[in-house]
Amino acid sequence: MNKTRAEAETLIRELIPLVADTRNTVIICVPYTDLQVAAELTRGTNIHVGAQNCHWKESGAFTGEIAPSMLRESGVEYVVIGHSERRTYFGETDATVLARAKAALAAGLKPIVCIGETLQERNDGRTEEVLTRQVTEGFKDISEEELSRMIVAYEPVWAIGTGVTATDEQANEAIGYIRGVFARKYGKAAADALYIQYGGSMNEGNAAGLLAMSDVDGGLIGGASLVASKFAAIVHAH
Repeated sequence: MNKTRAEAETLIRELIPLVADTRNTVIICVPYTDLQVAAELTRGTNIHVGAQNCHWKESGAFTGEIAPSMLRESGVEYVVIGHSERRTYFGETDATVLARAKAALAAGLKPIVCIGETLQERNDGRTEEVLTRQVTEGFKDISEEELSRMIVAYEPVWAIGTGVTATDEQANEAIGYIRGVFARKYGKAAADALYIQYGGSMNEGNAAGLLAMSDVDGGLIGGASLVASKFAAIVHAH
């Protein structure tokens, strides 16, 4: 929940030339009120636009919610689903994550589905159990073809907005485990092709090390994305 429309316009205008020469995929996931200006400013550039959430129904008595088709009409390609803050503060569950992802896919959007354990779960030695459940339940009805249109983000809840980052090895180990769970469900080829990001206080200082890991395919950037130069440094870190 950052940046007014005017602030978003300033940030995006600063960002466009800074990432124009990258071969990496750059996606900005902005608040609903900033979607239209983001879509307009990035048209013809290498920056893609995403939303931060969507509902599992196309219309109805769901006051305050946004349908996937509404996002598509606004020029959105991607949508974040199941972010740890949605799970922590707004009652998101594996079942609602699955429902939202299916609706997004049906509307032609590409879901960025977030999974990750809390500090208590990690300290209790339940990281693998939690990640297995989130993949098993959160992707229960997702076909292999649908999976090919999705991105997964591993974001340990204990590293979100805390300034604490998983070590390069911790991130790689967890994502490697996640990829293994997908391999058991969909086969090795589908799991290897799946784009799995690390999210959890990745910034311009630690991005290079994290992105150099064999299983870390990219980053889901939080606070560092609010400053164009910092975000661009991460884009160019790998």
